[in-house]
Amino acid sequence: MAEQLKDLADDRALLGRTSTAERVSDILRSRIAEGYFPPGTRLSEDSIGGALGVSRNTLREAFRLLTHERLLVHELNRGVFVRVLTVEDVEDIYRTRRLVECAVVRGLGEPPYGLDGLAAAVEEGRRAAREGDWKGVGTANIHFHRELVALAGSERTAELMRSVFAELRLAFHVVDEPQRLHEPYIARNVAILQALQHGDREQAESLLAGYLDDSLERVVEVYRRRVGEDG
Repeated sequence: MAEQLKDLADDRALLGRTSTAERVSDILRSRIAEGYFPPGTRLSEDSIGGALGVSRNTLREAFRLLTHERLLVHELNRGVFVRVLTVEDVEDIYRTRRLVECAVVRGLGEPPYGLDGLAAAVEEGRRAAREGDWKGVGTANIHFHRELVALAGSERTAELMRSVFAELRLAFHVVDEPQRLHEPYIARNVAILQALQHGDREQAESLLAGYLDDSLERVVEVYRRRVGEDG
């Protein structure tokens, strides 16, 4: 925990002079998604507030916001913890992803599309794979899907999916088999990108739907085993 708090203190500069609970929650959300605070971790008000240099009230409001996003959970007389998802949570996350991401591709309109962000995420994943950084591949994969959602040009959709992707990372941290989990999807990201580059929305949506179905099956298989082992 000491190392995590040191890194968190480095985030203090991000708060600037107009420190707000929303900015604190943005920092904590990113840190949770990156695995600095794994599922089940108790978050100390004193330690985190001291690292970020914010008041207890500001931190509690940030905790409240992240609890509303289902990233944290408050346990009476015990404190605030990073949430451990259930298998049903994971299934619901993928249900939401399928509804939103496939609808984004379906509604793209006429090509060409602005695919620079998707292409950059594909290259990020390939580079991480070459370096054997499989957690980095997972991060690049999230970036790919975030850029896919961004094609809708909708701030509300992007905000909704930002929370969904952060929850998804909680599941990935429990599964903790990054190469097995993420490696197969490097090539599948490329195939989706190529379909969109050719203006073939139907093919891209079909590839994406199959991709999400297979990913759900793979994640739930391991997640159910891991949660059962920990229980």
